[in-house]
Amino acid sequence: MKYLALALLFSTSLMAASPEVVQYMNELSKTAKAQNSAFSGFDAARGKEIFTSTHIGKQGKPMACTTCHTTNLTNSGKNSLTGKVIEPLSPRANSQRLTSTKEVTKWLKRNFMDVYAREGTAQEKGDVLAYIMKN
Repeated sequence: MKYLALALLFSTSLMAASPEVVQYMNELSKTAKAQNSAFSGFDAARGKEIFTSTHIGKQGKPMACTTCHTTNLTNSGKNSLTGKVIEPLSPRANSQRLTSTKEVTKWLKRNFMDVYAREGTAQEKGDVLAYIMKN
C-alpha cells in the first residue's frame, strides 16, 4: 500500500519513464526503505542537490553531474573527458531517455563512480531519477 501511494505521488513524473524503469524505481524504493526505515519516498529536490553538487571525482578533480550534462537537462551536454556530445538527459526532450533499466542502471553506476568515486545508494539513485523525470 505504501508503494502504491509512492507511485501515485510520482505518477506525473513517472509518465516520463517506461514501465520497465518505473518498476526499477519501485525496486529502488523497497531497497531504500530496507536500508533506512525513515525513508518516505524519493525527492526531486534532493536529486537536484545530488546532481548539481561538486565533488572530487574518480579523476581527482572537482566534478558534478552538471559538468557533462549541464544545468538544463533539455540541452545536450558534452563528456568532459572525451568531448563526446551527450544527448539531452530529460525524457521530455529526448524520448530515448529512461526507457531501459539496463541503460539506466549502467549509467547511474558509471556516473556516480565518476562524480562521487563510489556507487550511489538506492535513495540517491531514486532521488536523481525523480529529478531527471521532473525536468
